[in-house]
Amino acid sequence: MAFHKIPKDDTQHQVHLDGAVTLLSNDLQEEASRAGLDNHFQRWIEDLKDVNNPQLHQIVVDLQDLKAHFGGGTVNEETVTRLMSRLGTNTLAAAAFADNPNTAERVTKLGEALSAAAQQLRGSQNTPAQDLKKDSAKN
Repeated sequence: MAFHKIPKDDTQHQVHLDGAVTLLSNDLQEEASRAGLDNHFQRWIEDLKDVNNPQLHQIVVDLQDLKAHFGGGTVNEETVTRLMSRLGTNTLAAAAFADNPNTAERVTKLGEALSAAAQQLRGSQNTPAQDLKKDSAKN
């Protein structure tokens, strides 16, 4: 008996998009330590590959880089910020390729969440007030 890959429908893609937005709204350092993060990235990558649109290639490449980076153990905020910022911009642009309005809305929310997460990370880098706050919290 042969098994055939059942194509994902828009509902499954929407569930994955919702999961990605929820993930991004959580503490990324904490999420990076959880085993399921790798699966989130892989589902996201596979969903994009299913679309089979060459204009989404950079998003796939950046997601693979982000997945590998988080899988490496040590999270470099500068690398993550750069990748997430570019992913946010490209994901917002990709919403135009979604056929289903509900999917397009979720892709837009994901792009916004990526951009917001990148902005939050950027804001936490090298900010004296933030560093002081972190240092005082340790004491």
